[in-house]
Amino acid sequence: MDGEELTEQETALYDRQIRVWGAGAQRRLSKAHILVCGITGTIAEFCKNIVLAGVGSLTLVDDRAVTEEALSANFLIPSDENVCAGKTLTELCRDSLKDFNPMVRVSVEKGDLSSFGAEFYSKFDVVVVSCCSFTTKKLINEKCRKLSKRVVFYTVDCRDSCGEIFVDLQHHKYSKQKREEAIECELHYLSFEESISVPWKALPRKFSKLYFAMRVIERFEEAEQRKPGELSIADLPAVVKLKKELCEAQSLNESHIPNVLLERLVTDTREFPPVCPIIGGILGQEVIKAISGKGDPLKNFFFFDAMDGKGIIEDVSGKT
Repeated sequence: MDGEELTEQETALYDRQIRVWGAGAQRRLSKAHILVCGITGTIAEFCKNIVLAGVGSLTLVDDRAVTEEALSANFLIPSDENVCAGKTLTELCRDSLKDFNPMVRVSVEKGDLSSFGAEFYSKFDVVVVSCCSFTTKKLINEKCRKLSKRVVFYTVDCRDSCGEIFVDLQHHKYSKQKREEAIECELHYLSFEESISVPWKALPRKFSKLYFAMRVIERFEEAEQRKPGELSIADLPAVVKLKKELCEAQSLNESHIPNVLLERLVTDTREFPPVCPIIGGILGQEVIKAISGKGDPLKNFFFFDAMDGKGIIEDVSGKT
């Protein structure tokens, strides 16, 4: 992603950013190609941030039409019904994002995400997925890992006032500043499937309750063949029953997954708009760090709950 030098126009436009993270980091950003699958309010915030940062290109995949729910959380969608008529979510977001930074190429790709072959994913440096099933996340992450080039992978989900980010940078080398010295570091990441396969009893005792709750919801949607977010309060008894079964199988005390938390995630699966810029902002920051090779990256889960206002990083590595 190093590519050629920045143009005079790029140098002038990104002058303030270059002063913060250097011309080399900005050059890598300007040559990076990002794929985003699944448009939400959180993803809209993320896209805005990386477009303003000056990535090379951004490709959007989501064939869904605009809904009332999308309008409530996605600021990129115009309020004018005449503008929205006949256009998909991605087409409307593309048009809005181009206004933020004309130097970034923003395009739309149509089709079923899981049907794209490895050749399609090889065109990108970063893949971000949202609104995807448990199986689709694993499938896309696996395709990225099998490529001859490194393609970093992220998932992001926001339900009610809770958010989760998963990161797979595979083998990542980066530098960080310690006092006046630049230190070279490297990290190894597990895939999404490897991470969620780590036995719950192998995780630290004070682990994020949101991690376990999201895995229960994920498994329930998969078992019932529901799309992400297709839940209601009527599903709560079955979700609680599955929680008990999983806790028993994983030798985990049921108190680690409070029913009140599951009820929140099941009752209102929509995004809470004030949380979108928080999760989207952190995701944008992490992608910029991964591309630029500057600063400590997140490893490998991040959780946020607006009820207590805390953001928690959890490293699911399987090491006790």
